[in-house]
Amino acid sequence: MPAVGPRWEPLPCDAGAAETLAAALRIPPIVATLLCQRGFTDPEVALRFLHPSIEHLHDPMALAGMRTAVDRILAAIATKERIAIHGDYDVDGITSTVIVRRALELLGADVVHFLPERLRDGYGLQPAAIERLHAGGVGLVISVDCGIRGADAARRARELGVDLIITDHHEPDLELPPALAVINPKRTDCSYPDKYLAGVGVALKLVQALCTRTNREAWLPGFIKVAAIGTLADVVPLVGENRVIAKLGLDLLTRGPHKVGLRALLDVSGLTGKTIDSYHIGFMVAPRVNAAGRMSTPDIAARLLLAVDEAMAGEVRDLALQLDGENVRRQEEEAEILAAAKKIVTSDPDVGARSVLVVAGDGWHRGVIGIVASKLVDTFHRPAIVLSVEDEIAHGSCRSIPCFDMLGALERCAHLLTRFGGHRQAAGLTLDARRVKELRLAVNDVADETLGPDDLMPRLRIDGDLGFRAITGGVAAGVAALAPFGAGNPRPVFAARGVEIIDGPRKLKERHLKMALKQDGRIFRAVAWRAAERHDTLTEHKAALDVAFSLDQNQYNGETFVELSIADFRLIAGD
Repeated sequence: MPAVGPRWEPLPCDAGAAETLAAALRIPPIVATLLCQRGFTDPEVALRFLHPSIEHLHDPMALAGMRTAVDRILAAIATKERIAIHGDYDVDGITSTVIVRRALELLGADVVHFLPERLRDGYGLQPAAIERLHAGGVGLVISVDCGIRGADAARRARELGVDLIITDHHEPDLELPPALAVINPKRTDCSYPDKYLAGVGVALKLVQALCTRTNREAWLPGFIKVAAIGTLADVVPLVGENRVIAKLGLDLLTRGPHKVGLRALLDVSGLTGKTIDSYHIGFMVAPRVNAAGRMSTPDIAARLLLAVDEAMAGEVRDLALQLDGENVRRQEEEAEILAAAKKIVTSDPDVGARSVLVVAGDGWHRGVIGIVASKLVDTFHRPAIVLSVEDEIAHGSCRSIPCFDMLGALERCAHLLTRFGGHRQAAGLTLDARRVKELRLAVNDVADETLGPDDLMPRLRIDGDLGFRAITGGVAAGVAALAPFGAGNPRPVFAARGVEIIDGPRKLKERHLKMALKQDGRIFRAVAWRAAERHDTLTEHKAALDVAFSLDQNQYNGETFVELSIADFRLIAGD
C-alpha cells in the first residue's frame, strides 16, 4: 500500500433532521442521512430530488435574452432564411448542436451546422467562421456551448449584417459580446434560478422555449435524452435542472426506442439492452463522441446523432465504427503522452515540486492533453496544465482541484497568454512557447498564496459508517435512488470497521482485485478497481481491515444482488 493514502473525512450530519426526514418520506435512515448531507432536509425538496420530472424544468423565458432569440428564430423559419448552428468539438458542444439543429429542422427551418475542428479552426466562436457562414448565405447564427467571450466574432457578424444569438454556459467577460441575444445563466444581470447548466442544458432551454411557443411540448423528451449525454459528459453539478435532465435522460436512453444514429452509438458502446447509468455515459458513450473532435472531425459524431432515416443504417453503422476506431487511437495517444508527462513530473523538481504541475511536450496531440491533465490531477492531487508545443505556440489544457480556481489564476497570468477561457476547474489557453517557464512561475505564485500542504493531500469523503448487517436490498435500492452520481452529487462512500478478507484477493485483468469480505457473519463480494498494486499487502493483512466502499446492485439470472465497490482500505493499527 502507498505510505500515505487518502485522508478519510467523515461528513457531519444532523441526526435529528435525518430522523425526521426518514419518517416523513418512509425511507431507510441511511438514505435520509445522505439526503441531509447533500442539503435536502426539507421533505418536499428531498422528494423532488428523488423523483425529478419534466415539470420541474424552469420556464426558459426566465433566461435573459431568450424572448428576443425565440422571436428572431421563428421569424427566420417563417421566411426560410438560412440559419447556422455553430457548436464546439466536445460532447457538450456536439450534443448541443444536434438538439438545436434537429428542433429547427422539425419546425421547418433551412438550417445547417458548423463544428470547428480543433487543429484547423481552434477553440470557440471566431470571426473566420462567421465570414465562412455568411458566404454560405447564412443570415442568422446561433452559437451553442461557445461564444460568450467571442466579442471579435460578434463584431464581425454585425459588420456583415448577420444576426448572432449566443447560447453558452462558460464564464462571461465583464462586457458581453455585441450580439442580438446572449443567453447564459451566468450573466450577472440574469436572474435565472439555475446557474450551472451545461452548454447542452442552455441549448435545451432554447429548444424548450421553441417547443412551448409552437405547442410542440411532446417533442421535449426526445431532446432530453441527447442533452443527458452532454450534461453527464461535461461534469456539471448533478443537482437542480442538471439532475432532471440527467435522470430523465438516462431513463429514456435505457427504455428507447431510439433513432437509427443514437441506436448505433449505444450498440457500438456495448449498451444495447442494458440499464444505462452515468458510468456508461462517462466511460463508454462520451469517449467515443469526444474521440471524433479529439482525433479527427467532430462532424462524424454529429452526423451519427442527427441520422434518423432507417435507410441509412449501413452508413450509420460505419460512422459508429469509425468513432470506435478513433477512440482506440485516442487511448493509444493518451497513454503515450501520460507516460511522458508523469516522467517529467517525477524527474524534474522544477515541475514536480510545485503546487501546480505545468508540463509541456513537442507535438503532443492537442486532442488528448485535457484527458492527460485530468489524470495528472488524479495521480498527484495537484492542479495541472498540459501544453502541446507546435510551431513556437503552446496550446494548453488545464484541470484543477476543488480548492483552486484555475480560471481565476489564468486571469492573473493574462499578460503571458494570447488566449484563455473556461471554468474554475477546467480551462484552455495558448501562449508563446518561449514563455512556458514564465507561466509555470506565475501560476505557482498565485497558487502559493492560496494553497498549503493540507490542500494537496488527497481526501476520501466518508458519508457514514455502514456495517454489513445493515446492508439490505432496501438500503441498496434507496442509495441507488440518489443516482445519477457525479459532480455535486458524489456516489456515497461508507466505512465498515474490522473487516476480514475470506476469499482472495485475486487479480482481475492485472489491474483490479476481486475478493469476498466478511464482517459480523455477513459476507459480500467486492471489487477494488485499479488496486492490483495492493495485492501483496492485502494478502498479508487479510484479517484486520477498515474498508471504504460504495454499494452496487448487479443482476444475474434475473436476480438482483448487492456487491461492494472498494474505494480504499486501511490497516487496523497494531495488525
